Amino acid sequence: MMTRWLRLVALLLGSLMLMARPALAQSILRDAETEAFMADMSGDLVKAAGMQPRNVQVMVINDPEINAFVAGGQYVWVHSGLIAQADNVNQLQGVVAHELGHIEGGHVIRTDGIKEATSITLLSLVLGAAAIAAGGAEAGMGIMGLGQQVGMSKYLAFSRAQESSADLAGARYLSGAHLSGKGSLEFFKKLQNQEYRLAIPQDNSYGRTHPLSGERINVLREVYTVDPAWDTPPNPQLEARFERIKAKLIGFVSEPQQTLLKYPESDRSIPAHYARAYAWHKSAYPEKALSEADALLTAAPHDPYFLELKGQILLESGRPGEAIPPLREAVAKTQQPLIAVLLGHALIATEDEKNYAEAETVLRNAIARDRENPFAWYQLGVVYEHRGDTPRAALASAERFSMIGQDAMALRSADAAMQGLKPGTVDYLRAQDIAMVSRAAVEQKRKRR
Repeated sequence: MMTRWLRLVALLLGSLMLMARPALAQSILRDAETEAFMADMSGDLVKAAGMQPRNVQVMVINDPEINAFVAGGQYVWVHSGLIAQADNVNQLQGVVAHELGHIEGGHVIRTDGIKEATSITLLSLVLGAAAIAAGGAEAGMGIMGLGQQVGMSKYLAFSRAQESSADLAGARYLSGAHLSGKGSLEFFKKLQNQEYRLAIPQDNSYGRTHPLSGERINVLREVYTVDPAWDTPPNPQLEARFERIKAKLIGFVSEPQQTLLKYPESDRSIPAHYARAYAWHKSAYPEKALSEADALLTAAPHDPYFLELKGQILLESGRPGEAIPPLREAVAKTQQPLIAVLLGHALIATEDEKNYAEAETVLRNAIARDRENPFAWYQLGVVYEHRGDTPRAALASAERFSMIGQDAMALRSADAAMQGLKPGTVDYLRAQDIAMVSRAAVEQKRKRR
């Protein structure tokens, strides 16, 4: 009997830890244009929050829910579903301002409420188990249940306090950046409509991690409407860029039929061409996708992101040689590492000997500006392998495996790299670092088993 209850204790503790742990969604969506837009859209907010824009990143993850979160470091994670449902850039800025409030408030690393809830829960489980062992099964269960309820209420109250604090902090950042709070209120009304559809009672937020949207609207309306920035019009350039980002995202993540319903052939706007290009490309209609890309380039012949799109379609349709000129121009205009990696891929895919030297230069420059790209390391490894530089090919593989969490493969590749690299060199020391970190991770996994 005691063994069974100890197992129950372990299960309940595991559930609590899962509850308190933020979950990262399926996949990160990296796109050069989107990342540039996110940085420009949030730059003034980041400064208003007392942080450095170069240290804060707003990233997109592929998740249809209307949500955003912070989960360590100075990263704001925005769900693709939130961007798809936002009506304008000001709504997105309101969400990002709120999330910056969590970062500035240290809500990710401050675990006071979680610790208190865990302590109460642990104590109730221990006392309950002791009562059960003494023959009082019903009393023990009562102690456990009460402790769980009190612990949960402590955690929920702490979470609601954090959300309210982030709301007010976000309002300060919007004001400091001279941005209207109208978008923030509009987005909370969207969430409120969702609560209505889900039949969530609107008279009491007890038992919820967030205050009710109606409560938040009432508080923030008093703050926003008296702010000097309330009637500030949206930035038309940012708004146009937002519409492009939203369209290409919908084209990329949605089913092609849904995209074509939202952006029918009769719509000849820039966002519509963008969305349809991705929809046709996903559906394996390269000529239709190229037609949409050409329509974009007719409107703006040297737009680097339209050039990138055409190059991507050509490359992924088996025409890497034709993809090189538009990608070269896009890289020259932006110096964006993500586009540079695409160019490096196209150069390698031609299997033309004279293109490998350029591919190496392009890829090494891209990695110097953005090391956190596993595909870039994979492509660079292909170049090294092609020229017979096996140790550096192994080091590139070690970088890639380490980045994607395959610690055993990272360790194996790093050890292989050290066998051929000269001790004391920069590459040797890097391989040594990866081996050390990966070995520790492998040992930890082994112990957990």
